[in-house]
Amino acid sequence: MIKVGIVGGTGYTGVELLRLLAGHPDAEVVAVTSRKEAGMKVAEMFPSLRGRVDVAFSTPEEAKLTECDVVFFATPHGVAMAQARELLEAGVKVIDLAADFRLKDAAEFQKWYAMEHSCTDLLAEAVYGLPEVNRDAIKAARLIGMAGCYPTSVQLGLLPLLEGGKRLIDTQTLIADCKSGVSGAGRKAEVGTLLAEAGDNFKAYAVKGHRHSPEIEQGLSAIHGAPVRLTFVPHLTPMIRGIHSTIYARITPEGRDTDFQALFEARFAGEPFVDVLPAGSHPETRSVRGSNTARIAVHRPGNGDLLIVLVVEDNLVKGASGQAVQVMNLMFGQPETAGLDIVPLLP
Repeated sequence: MIKVGIVGGTGYTGVELLRLLAGHPDAEVVAVTSRKEAGMKVAEMFPSLRGRVDVAFSTPEEAKLTECDVVFFATPHGVAMAQARELLEAGVKVIDLAADFRLKDAAEFQKWYAMEHSCTDLLAEAVYGLPEVNRDAIKAARLIGMAGCYPTSVQLGLLPLLEGGKRLIDTQTLIADCKSGVSGAGRKAEVGTLLAEAGDNFKAYAVKGHRHSPEIEQGLSAIHGAPVRLTFVPHLTPMIRGIHSTIYARITPEGRDTDFQALFEARFAGEPFVDVLPAGSHPETRSVRGSNTARIAVHRPGNGDLLIVLVVEDNLVKGASGQAVQVMNLMFGQPETAGLDIVPLLP
């Protein structure tokens, strides 16, 4: 049985981890930290977990995290890097759902997250938590920087087109037009996510530059083996869960004769959590709600030179906590689907 600790169990990614791990056949949550809620039963804060999670919140000092097999950080940026070294030295595997170990360039991290990285030596060791790209490295890792929600959808949508240095599309003019539900902003009080502000409304944000942009370009460039440039525009939609990414790519002369539908189907044929839909499909966010599945559709309007890839995922599951459990399974030699065989919710 894998002994699991969760640092920061009161946010949306924290409670989603608890929900998924409650159904995991070989994992036991032994510690959930929260300084503010220390002593309170987890199920008292989250009644959906009554009868499934019996632990109480504790302070990090009381939690005995060094006695866990793995510790998830479902915390704001900057927390994991302050505690990772002690845990790693104690033989504990670390999975960070924030951005502390996503970017390999410490200066780039400081630029986008407005804080200095406190353990730059660990950045080289950290493995990026996107199983469809780094499965083998994840299996051997002890420190994971999980992929962000938007970056997961965009990288999966472009993976078959770039992998192995393919020159099927123009890699310098890519566009990702992405929409997310309000849960992506976290479980905190902010005017912009109030019902009266976000409901019955739709808007773009961070058009000048979003902190997921360097993560996406870093990942795509690693997949391609050469620099990739992408314009990323995020939007806030009046729904709780879900990401819908519409990705535009110009087809190169070398790629004009490619059967893109067959290419995507072949690349993801063995992936348990990526579903390539039939040609002409339009995936909906509700088709993945509550599940760890990403669904993809490929379009080439008029058989022309523009390729449009549609990707949907649940930002809290495949975009965060579900993918983190998927990574844990790989790290501990578990079936990759353990605890994640979930049928999406409808309606």
